[in-house]
Amino acid sequence: MLRFFALFLVIQAVLFTAELTPLGQQYFVQPFTGLLADISGSLIEVTGREIATSGVIIRDMKTQFAVQIAAGCNGVEAMIVLIAAMLAFPAPWRYKLAGVAIGIIAIQALNLVRIISLFFLGMWNETAFEWAHLYVWQALIMLDALIVWLLWIRSLPRESHTDALASN
Repeated sequence: MLRFFALFLVIQAVLFTAELTPLGQQYFVQPFTGLLADISGSLIEVTGREIATSGVIIRDMKTQFAVQIAAGCNGVEAMIVLIAAMLAFPAPWRYKLAGVAIGIIAIQALNLVRIISLFFLGMWNETAFEWAHLYVWQALIMLDALIVWLLWIRSLPRESHTDALASN
């Protein structure tokens, strides 16, 4: 258990450091966040709204209401925590890689719901937007990462992680 925790902290430190470097921001975080804005804008347009996206900004053309997907709102931190937990956990690599892929999809699917719901909430009421943004969705995204990790552990073949934990 101590080995898992130490490895979890080291992997997180490496990934968070990489995320915060100018290169990590320029080549991963900013393009990824822009892609999230584009996908969110396209999904919002399905509801009949005319939307324009520019970089990380989603704007309603009729009302001119806009939201910006800022750092911390793109789900990258939750993905890092989940990836670190899965890579640190004693399991075969094929399960780790599958778990990471499925986990990233799960986090980003919920994050799209988050972005879209906050967009509509912000158009309706700025106070409700701020409350949901700061208190509800922050916790739900991290809870999503925890639940995905727990479901992943539960899906592992019994012998793979019990043997690995016993040997530590």
